[in-house]
Amino acid sequence: MQKSEIDAPSACITAILRSADLRPTRQRVALGRLLFSGQDRHVTAEMLHEEVGGAGERISLATVYNTLHQFERAGLIRELAIDGAKTYFDTNTSNHSHFFIESDGRVIDIPAEGLSVLGVPEPPEGTRISHIDVVVRLVKTV
Repeated sequence: MQKSEIDAPSACITAILRSADLRPTRQRVALGRLLFSGQDRHVTAEMLHEEVGGAGERISLATVYNTLHQFERAGLIRELAIDGAKTYFDTNTSNHSHFFIESDGRVIDIPAEGLSVLGVPEPPEGTRISHIDVVVRLVKTV
C-alpha cells in the first residue's frame, strides 16, 4: 500500500470513529484509513500491521489487535472465525457468507442471492439470531 492510499481525509475517518463513540487516536485513524477508505475488505491483524508499517506508521501488532477488537465491539467491523490459526476481520458488517480459498488464505464475499439457509433452528428463549455464518471452503483445481 502506498503512502498516498492511507491519506484518505482524516475528517471522514474521525467522523466514523466518533459516531461509534471511539476517540480518534492517531493509531485508530491510521488503521481506519486502511479499513474504511474504499471497498469492503477481509484482513487479519498481521496483514493490517504490515500495511500500516508499509505506509510509514509505527503501530505495534498488539495495538492493531486491540484496535480491531475495539472496532468490532463498536460495530464497525465483523470478526470472522474461518481458519483456526487466523482470525479475519470484515468491514462489511451485513449478514452475509464467505468463500475461503484455502491455498492462499483469501476470503471473498458470497453474494446474498447466492446462498439460502434452510432449517434454521428456533433459538433458545430470551435470545435471537444475530448472524448466520456460512463459510464455503475452496481448493484450486489447477
